Amino acid sequence: MDADPFQTALSRRHFLSRTSAGLGAAALASLLNPRLFATTTAPHFAPKARRIIWLTQAGAPSQLDLFDHKPGLAPLYDQDLPDSIRDGQRLTGMTSGQKRFPVAPSVFKFSQHGKSGLWLSELLPHTAKFADDICVIRSLHTEAINHDPAMTLLQTGHQIGGRPAFGSWVSYGLGSENAELPAFVAMISRPSGPTNAQPLHERMWSSGFLPTRHQGVRFSSGPDPVLFLSNPPGITTARRRAMLDDTAALNRIKLAEYQDPETQARIDQYEMAFRMQAAVPELADLSKEPADIFDRYGPESKKPGTYAANCILARRLAERGVRFIQLYHRGWDQHNNLPSGIRSQCYDTDQPTAALLAELKESGLLEDTLVIWGGEFGRTVYSQGTLTKDNYGRDHHPRCFSIWLAGAGVKRGHVFGETDDFSYNIVKDPVHIHDLNATALHLLGLDHTRLVHRFQGRDYRLTDVHGELVKGVLA
Repeated sequence: MDADPFQTALSRRHFLSRTSAGLGAAALASLLNPRLFATTTAPHFAPKARRIIWLTQAGAPSQLDLFDHKPGLAPLYDQDLPDSIRDGQRLTGMTSGQKRFPVAPSVFKFSQHGKSGLWLSELLPHTAKFADDICVIRSLHTEAINHDPAMTLLQTGHQIGGRPAFGSWVSYGLGSENAELPAFVAMISRPSGPTNAQPLHERMWSSGFLPTRHQGVRFSSGPDPVLFLSNPPGITTARRRAMLDDTAALNRIKLAEYQDPETQARIDQYEMAFRMQAAVPELADLSKEPADIFDRYGPESKKPGTYAANCILARRLAERGVRFIQLYHRGWDQHNNLPSGIRSQCYDTDQPTAALLAELKESGLLEDTLVIWGGEFGRTVYSQGTLTKDNYGRDHHPRCFSIWLAGAGVKRGHVFGETDDFSYNIVKDPVHIHDLNATALHLLGLDHTRLVHRFQGRDYRLTDVHGELVKGVLA
């Protein structure tokens, strides 16, 4: 007889580590009611969102050239940034040797859009059509000043790798709505133009110390959307099924003997992979999408692996009940030649992002989908390298940056937070990365202080010991 999965949820090691009194009352309770320690729970309260689509702009988009309009900078062109503004902020090695820190106003025009009058750059004409649907946070900040630790902090709540990604926490807390697809899917797109694309590591969608069934599954643009998912030549579906049954029988013997939850996770992963063999090819095949969809998402949308194609896949994943969909678009790291680089990046992302919002809105999915757009930190007001009237670069800036939210439970046509005249320091309503993550979990019906996992004798959570709900962005 197959073992009850709830009865195998704890090994002796896990069992003892989760009880403070050894074989005490908590231990007895777990034996009598093993569902107490089930890894997937119902929401803590009624959710506003059922899923998240996180449009991760890796490399740090410049808030000064996209969202944080600073018209007062124009007359300060090429003047030195006042020491009182920088106030001893640490610098990266890329600008620490500069003799000057000349102010570089944006070369791009800003204008107001929608009934809300939201200020947006001319680089975002398609996103601007949704000015009354998005909430821009201008006061996000982080303590990480370099890409890898900053992105790791954004994704896992800690600058050092090894902890679960946001999507893994969501899978752990809520499970999946579709038995044929993973709860957490990640996709990476490359920029179409020449630009500095920072590497991304698999720990960004890792389950860390959570059970491995909560690992994010990366979809690629090759012939196999999920690597090693297809059967090799000569292996039929029936033979694959028989192999999995035999393997599962052996794993259940070990499960009964050692009670290791990872053995059950392995069985679950093999079964998920088998179901995905039927579901993923159909999902990833965009050939049946009507021509007007490709027109809507832009000229790059028919090219596999582009941001535009991945946005179409994100919509299809949302329709099929995937909980957490993460798109990474690399190439926002403009230390030099920013005007041409950021223009190319916006060409890649602006129209597809707006098309995704439009489709979600038209289908009603935006009512229970949280969409997040942004990077890991911001950009300096001073120029890195040579400054001219039409060219400049910007260094990393963790003190303040902008992102936007849209969809379930979020104020629409709203701006939260404020920076100083140089977009260098926050002067109103600061929002830390932990606060953003706590708020996103809240919209999913999860209390970030209660979504915990005990590991090596300590309770861990996505927000660690930090995080406050940002009530000012909630509808």
